[in-house]
Amino acid sequence: MTLDPVHLNGIADMARRIRHEADEAESRESAETVWEEFLDPLYDDGVVLEPIDRKQRYCAPADRLGLQADPFDTVHGLDSGTINPRTFENGLVLDVAQAAMSATPSELDLHRGRTIVKSVHSNSATIDTGGEWELFDSGYSRKRVVHLEKLARDEEAVVHGLALSLAESHHALTNADVVDDLLILDGPLYPKHLVQWAERRTGIRDAMTDEPLVEEVLGTYLALVERFLERGVPLAGFVKNPSGKALLRALDGRAPTPWASDAAFFRQALSDCGERELAWTNWFRSRLGSDAVFVGDLGLERAYDPAAYEVAFFYVHDPRTELTFKVELPAAFADEEEVRNAVRTHVLGEIATRGGPPLAVSKADSLAKIDASSKRSLVEKMSEALDSRATRTYDDDRWGAY
Repeated sequence: MTLDPVHLNGIADMARRIRHEADEAESRESAETVWEEFLDPLYDDGVVLEPIDRKQRYCAPADRLGLQADPFDTVHGLDSGTINPRTFENGLVLDVAQAAMSATPSELDLHRGRTIVKSVHSNSATIDTGGEWELFDSGYSRKRVVHLEKLARDEEAVVHGLALSLAESHHALTNADVVDDLLILDGPLYPKHLVQWAERRTGIRDAMTDEPLVEEVLGTYLALVERFLERGVPLAGFVKNPSGKALLRALDGRAPTPWASDAAFFRQALSDCGERELAWTNWFRSRLGSDAVFVGDLGLERAYDPAAYEVAFFYVHDPRTELTFKVELPAAFADEEEVRNAVRTHVLGEIATRGGPPLAVSKADSLAKIDASSKRSLVEKMSEALDSRATRTYDDDRWGAY
């Protein structure tokens, strides 16, 4: 049922009565203060953010950026999607994730391949999942069932996060050698959601001890970076919806931070360009928040100096769509001027032309996505196989989720 005009006007009046502590001009002034005074470098119990080369903001017309020659002849993308975690009446909590890799230009055999992970949580020690990889679809795809036991809370979040991360990291590592020029992950370089959960729980080292799958996931991402460094082929992450607040937390108490997220700060700092101009920052090396985990002592063997695994990033804002994106590279790649310039040129050209993520990322997203009809079908089939119904909520019926 839609709102009547009188209700719409009443809600708008409520919004007008909310007192703003800082207006747009003050927010922009705060962004200038942070940009000019705190980021070269940013300290928080040591250096947590520093520019690569020099701190600078850039603007250029979108139509000009879209006409630049692409530095890469081929680009691959990778993404994973899930059915979202489901709880069954027999106590099982499970999720299913599939990962897919795209290629530009297209490679149909590569697009056919999938890595599928079903993650299951149960307090029963008698559950048998096998746990090994199995080939199917004439060898194009692999599947695996994994069991998580020692979860006292956050069962659905962990089942979901581990399924996504296992599928993505293994699919990327398995297909790494088909990438000749550039691979872009749909999302950050590392599974930050999993790291943040582990740090909130008992700490990353304890989480790895309690749940071996956490160690496997983190080790696979490190191995992925190493494989691409060995081959000299850049690996990047494209974050479509950056929402972290690690920068704001590091600034807390030292500078005004009237923004909802780090991305909101960078958007404000990049807001002085024209309506048809993309704006972007220089590259930064980061040890902010969960980024620090991958250069710290994880207890995992590494082939390179820990600094090589640091996250480097830049932000880009598109005023045509009001969207802000974050692009990440392992620091070992970002330290090479030619590589970071090539990745930046490719990403800016794609955003300028498409008004959104690079084509390789969009294709991977489309390949990996599990649509609503498939989700319903999968939940029904799993209910039959488990001889247990999926637990339903009122909202499932109300919104037709399944």
